[in-house]
Amino acid sequence: MKISGIATAVATALFMAGAAHAATTAVKIVAFNDFHGNMQSPGAANGASAAGGVDVMAAYVNRLKQQNPATIVVSAGDLIGASPLISALFHDEGTIETMNRLGLDFNAVGNHEFDDGRVELLRMQNGGCHPTDANTCQGSLVGTPVPFEGAKFKFLSANVVDSATGQTLFAPYGIKVVNGVRVGFIGLTLKDTPTIVTPSGVAGLTFLDEVQTINAAVPKLRARGVETIIVLLHQGGASGGLNTCSAGTGGAVGAIVRGLDNAVDAVISGHSHSLFNCTLPNSAGRNIPVTQASSAGKILTDLNLTIDTTTGDVIAAVASNIVVDRNAAGIVPDATIAGIVNGYSNLVAPLANAVVGSVAASTPGGNFIADSQWAATSAAQFGGAEFAMMNPGGVRSPGSFGTPPYPHDVTYAEAFTIQPFGNSLVTMTLTNQQIRNVLEQQFRNCLGQTAGAILNVSSGMHYTYRNGNACGQRIVDGTINGVSFVSNGVVLDPTATHRVTVNNFLATGGDGFTALTAGTNLLGGAQDIDAAVAYFSNFKAPNPPFDPSTLGTRVQRLD
Repeated sequence: MKISGIATAVATALFMAGAAHAATTAVKIVAFNDFHGNMQSPGAANGASAAGGVDVMAAYVNRLKQQNPATIVVSAGDLIGASPLISALFHDEGTIETMNRLGLDFNAVGNHEFDDGRVELLRMQNGGCHPTDANTCQGSLVGTPVPFEGAKFKFLSANVVDSATGQTLFAPYGIKVVNGVRVGFIGLTLKDTPTIVTPSGVAGLTFLDEVQTINAAVPKLRARGVETIIVLLHQGGASGGLNTCSAGTGGAVGAIVRGLDNAVDAVISGHSHSLFNCTLPNSAGRNIPVTQASSAGKILTDLNLTIDTTTGDVIAAVASNIVVDRNAAGIVPDATIAGIVNGYSNLVAPLANAVVGSVAASTPGGNFIADSQWAATSAAQFGGAEFAMMNPGGVRSPGSFGTPPYPHDVTYAEAFTIQPFGNSLVTMTLTNQQIRNVLEQQFRNCLGQTAGAILNVSSGMHYTYRNGNACGQRIVDGTINGVSFVSNGVVLDPTATHRVTVNNFLATGGDGFTALTAGTNLLGGAQDIDAAVAYFSNFKAPNPPFDPSTLGTRVQRLD
């Protein structure tokens, strides 16, 4: 039958409308970053009195999947490492097991995944029991397989290669097919990982430039029929807000995005524990979504893509950060995951809940830890240390011991949370000049330092500095147990020696403090957490609690 002109026009319009509808599909990306083994809620966040916890994270993921079954769940690194005791005591196996059940698809390897070295990281992917620690493979007590099952999701790291073979340690990218569309994810590890991880943890590995690595992976993905490309990048910037982007947010991640191939459709970032929802320009000047979801599972990013099913191109992208509120209406914790978490919690409870000491008020962790390390190594048989230094990056959130009301009994779990790395103490001999060099390396671009941070020092060490002075001249005056080693910017008796304690991370040049590698007569000591617990015992009932006012001022800036 012949259709009139008007009918033909209507039919054509209806066909074209139907074709346009059929030619697109919606894909949802659910993302988080810097989980750090926080299987239980770390506390309040963004208006929620209790946020996070992997059982409730799973409930939010399930609700988002109900909105769109074409959902892919990803992490932008530091899934494990620097973890609370409930995860760390069991080598983060519980985190991997619960993430398997949450439905994680890909995790870009972060710097903290290398804390225990590549062999242990490969075990996290492949499974099996830890070779030496009896705390491994607790599945029969928590309801998971024995031996440890390993990650059912894929670790990705395009820019970490074996220095000998040139092969990537893990797959550089992963591809997920949803609704007939191939979605590619490129995983990137922080390029500067070797400067913030114990050298033994990254021995034999090379960390490549992020921009060059991403752009080199794009044509490889396209050759496999992938046009929707998402970068999982363990690098970040300053916080903007839950769903805002401040002027300073871009930072390091913004610089990377500005160099990216125009084929990249979005960047999900991590590392800085920031919270932002941005659109930032790529190399072609096109704004693409760039997000970060705080840390510890408190926030999830919900990235919704509209994809042309013919070309595979993203034609629209809308991101939103969501608070993982444990008390939100309609949110029911995942029962299976909650059971696993409770199992590990029961196992760790006797150690976690043990009171190690008390504090009379909120106590800064850094100087207290430095004091504990000095106390542990001051005796001649343990090193004869005259003072100790502690890197601030090793003092984790919340950074201070004790919460109201006071006095506060500090538990082992609280002490462990603030210094969770399990580093061992190293006492070494340094000259006055070498000590001055270490202190000068606290400042960016001085003596090879690329980052910089002010060290925490034990009592007995005091110094002043001028930040505006030139490299090599910032330390103005300094004393060690009352004896000057720097005066008016001049090192006194440069070859005179002192015994100094640091952790093994610093001793091997961690955080850019390469001057410490010049130390001699090294003597290994206790683990840092054991030193802290032993020191806390001096302030355990019936002894008075620790008074933080006694810490005094040890480092003073003059400008």
